[in-house]
Amino acid sequence: MSSITARSPAVDPTGPLAPAVRGRRRTELLMLVFALGLVAFAFANVGYSLKGRLPSPMAEYLGVFAGLVLVAHLAVRRFAPFADPLLLPLAALLNGLGVAMTYRLAAQGNLLSVRMSPSATGIQLVYTAVGIGCLVAVLIVIREPRMLQRYTYTLGAIGLALIAVPALLPASISEVPGTGAKVQIRLSSFTVQPEEFAKLALAVSFAGYLVAKRDVLALAGRRVLGIDLPRARDLGPIVAIWVASLLLLVFESDVGTSALFMGLFVAMLYIATSRTSWLLLGFVMFVAGAFAASKAFSHVGERFDIWLHPFAGQNPSHNAYQLVQGLYGMASGGLLGKGLGGGQPYITPLVQSDLVFTAFGEELGLAGLMAILLVYGLIVQRGLRSAMSVKDPFSKLLAGGLSFMLALQVFVIVGGVSRLIPLTGITTPFLSQGGSSLAASWILIALLVRASDTARRPPPRPIQEEGVTQVVTLP
Repeated sequence: MSSITARSPAVDPTGPLAPAVRGRRRTELLMLVFALGLVAFAFANVGYSLKGRLPSPMAEYLGVFAGLVLVAHLAVRRFAPFADPLLLPLAALLNGLGVAMTYRLAAQGNLLSVRMSPSATGIQLVYTAVGIGCLVAVLIVIREPRMLQRYTYTLGAIGLALIAVPALLPASISEVPGTGAKVQIRLSSFTVQPEEFAKLALAVSFAGYLVAKRDVLALAGRRVLGIDLPRARDLGPIVAIWVASLLLLVFESDVGTSALFMGLFVAMLYIATSRTSWLLLGFVMFVAGAFAASKAFSHVGERFDIWLHPFAGQNPSHNAYQLVQGLYGMASGGLLGKGLGGGQPYITPLVQSDLVFTAFGEELGLAGLMAILLVYGLIVQRGLRSAMSVKDPFSKLLAGGLSFMLALQVFVIVGGVSRLIPLTGITTPFLSQGGSSLAASWILIALLVRASDTARRPPPRPIQEEGVTQVVTLP
């Protein structure tokens, strides 16, 4: 008998290996180029509609915006190489369209109800730089979404404090003129909306809490009409969130943030427990609480009166004037719109921030609005896809919660301007003028990019031991 000693093919480093997962950064770059082309077309459309020629600062604006987007792409390529290739291009497209609309409104800033400076476009690009800087910082600091789980209660306390601050400040500092909503902190010409960052902190806090308590909250109690209601002893968290949302509605007169606050917790609770009863219970509690608040507090009731009877008075001093003008603007846009620069969106008060969606409706028409909503829907879909793919329970719940929060925020503002629900002062992500909303939106995208990178990252290859051999015995 003889034996042959040979290296095992199972551990041979020169043997066939599983193909590496593609990062698809080239796809992301191509989609970014396409998004920049659409933004350039929007700028050109505005220029030809208003002045019959290309805007003189168009090359400067597009150059700065393209440079910022390239920085974001390089950061994703370096720190999240396996991230979803569509999240960044979709967000960049919305951001670019928002800059183009800011330029369009600033060109006729003297006609706006709130005068816009000719430098508003440059300021919006500065805000874009801040937002993309936040995205890069998040990708560098947070290498795994589950790192945030250790700050569950700290971020929860910070989020609640940020929401409560405007209610504690004088109206001269915290109230948005003409709306009655106390949602900002204004110091001279500098304004910040703490709620934009509070919702991100609360999303992380909710995810950490629900991951720890989901087994208890998933237990069923009494069955009523075919629905397994939760146990009475487990109602404490949702009751606490319900009370906090009503306090927000009463003291800050902010229906949008109140609905977003309550809706975010209930949605994440449903994702964690898979129990429909939590959705039904949360919806009934919020509607009942909002109705009671509208009867007990006049300023809350006024919001509902404007929603139900917007055409009761049609003059600039009437509180429904903003909503009515937005409705007229979208109606005049029709199916295809009047073209960027061809309408009169400046008639609507605060159109550059709260009602920017009506400006797009007037100048891009119903078709343009559907396209914008489709872009938002794609971001939400990619976020939910990442949530389904990632293995870590905290990352899964956080990505799902952030995706739903973006969808709910868009629903609240679009439902408000179309009279589906009461109008609120909540911003339209990426499209509204302002720094707080834009920075918070880019942080949200950064967290989804990090979650998708974690979900798509290939597992580490096994360490191959060069010294292992295989003995074959021959007769």
